[in-house]
Amino acid sequence: MNGETPGHSDAPMPPGEVAAKLGAGRNRRATRRALLAGFGAAGLAVSATAYWRLLSDDIVGGVVVHARARELPSLRFTDGNGAATSLAAFRDRFVLLNVWATWCGPCREEMPTLDRLQAALGGPHFEVVAVSVDAGGLPVVQAFFRETGVKHLHPYLDTFHDAAAVITTGIPITLLVDRNGREAGRKLGPATWDDPRMLQLIRRYLPA
Repeated sequence: MNGETPGHSDAPMPPGEVAAKLGAGRNRRATRRALLAGFGAAGLAVSATAYWRLLSDDIVGGVVVHARARELPSLRFTDGNGAATSLAAFRDRFVLLNVWATWCGPCREEMPTLDRLQAALGGPHFEVVAVSVDAGGLPVVQAFFRETGVKHLHPYLDTFHDAAAVITTGIPITLLVDRNGREAGRKLGPATWDDPRMLQLIRRYLPA
């Protein structure tokens, strides 16, 4: 872990700053790919198609809930034992996928709320999957979990750099992923995930 002291912020870290942080531990090609993806996403955001979709979506507690679920790539990452896994391993469960880093102040602030969400609703039908983009690897993530008392989340690491496909607008970013691996909604920036509104939103997707 580095010696930075994160400041309070309700906004996500912008893609330029995220790219700079990631570039410290990754090659230039990976960083360039993330930046180019960000420019592409910005262009799509102002397109007529994206505008129509925004009007048809719902917003709950700052989470954009899509009118129709959207296809997602099977993002790969590694678990706390260094074994490769992916979103596909969580099929048949509703997943809250959070992409974060220990050097991201807003990420650090919301992580305990994700831990409490997992404690409240985690089980065979729901899982919080927090994927770190830290270049320092699993030891950095595990140390942060110990420091902050996170006990209910498993550490995952963006070893394959697949998270660039979803962090083009900054971190933290959170995707709601349905039982078929499709994106049901997303939240850019931090949230209080154990807030009653969020619990109610997640329960909408779980068996009664």
